[in-house]
Amino acid sequence: MPDIDLGSPVLVARLDSVGDVLLTGPAIRAVAARASRVVMLAGPRGREAAELLPGVDRVLTWHAPWIDPEPEPVRAEAVDALVAAVAAEGVRSALIFTSFHQSPLPLALLLRLAGVAWIGAICEDYPGSLLDLRHRVDGDPPEAERALSLAAAAGFPRCDDGLLAVRKPLPEVEHLVRDDGYVVIHPGTSVPARAWPPGHCARAVRLLAEAGFRVVVTGSPADRALTARVAGDDGLDLGGRTSLAELAAVLARASVVIAGNTGPAHLAAAVGTPVVSLFAPTVPASRWAPYGVPHVLLGDPEAPCAGSRARVCPVAGHPCLSSVTPGEVVRAVIRLVKEAA
Repeated sequence: MPDIDLGSPVLVARLDSVGDVLLTGPAIRAVAARASRVVMLAGPRGREAAELLPGVDRVLTWHAPWIDPEPEPVRAEAVDALVAAVAAEGVRSALIFTSFHQSPLPLALLLRLAGVAWIGAICEDYPGSLLDLRHRVDGDPPEAERALSLAAAAGFPRCDDGLLAVRKPLPEVEHLVRDDGYVVIHPGTSVPARAWPPGHCARAVRLLAEAGFRVVVTGSPADRALTARVAGDDGLDLGGRTSLAELAAVLARASVVIAGNTGPAHLAAAVGTPVVSLFAPTVPASRWAPYGVPHVLLGDPEAPCAGSRARVCPVAGHPCLSSVTPGEVVRAVIRLVKEAA
């Protein structure tokens, strides 16, 4: 088996979304502590997050048809472009980071075609000659620790506190939010099954304002109608007004962030802000809860959808999250604010 070539760029791959990329950050920093250069291969949904990660020197983007929830057709020219891009970077070693339900083997095959001599990944399937390190993980550890275990097995031990992080300095956002210490609510999610009902979000904004909190509502450009509804007359609507780096800066200045199990919850963790996590149990909280920051999990962990990985709620009425009242969320915010005082 060839050795990892630390004199050449090491490729790290995580091809899914913002939160997944951020959770891989501690493992990537471990690689960067020993590698001469780190090239990250990200999917289009995770590119902005990859660009925020400390330790990453260059980001390549590729739309993986076996991972993206809206896959493009497989085209020879797209495969050839990836192989050429990786080869042009002079990559000789690679670590493929995946979620528990994803296979690293399709990408491993393409990296072999690009001349990558050493490849490591977490893998349950027989890899043949596609992997030099076939790592296995017992139990259901937090995703960040799962990724760190792969890096350590490849010879890249944890090099710091192992928490999520983003590059500093972040953009200045005082023109958007004025003073610090507000509460952020992020009502949008990339997966509908993880969304708290909009009416609940709007009611929480009103109750927080009545309790004396300044409330900021954030969201993507596609969320503008939602954030306007949720903010109403009591919240500051920033829907569609921030890049991911600017959103990180907004979250960093907040006292608490309220979000579903989605990228902004992990972005809040990466800037050290406590999270009220409206957590749909379609995936396990043991793996995907906000990592390394104070947080409160709300939602029914025993709901019928538990462990289903459903993107659209399979249960009428969405009871796992619709049963969480705005009052419960406000009490969770007050608890986290008091604990931080």
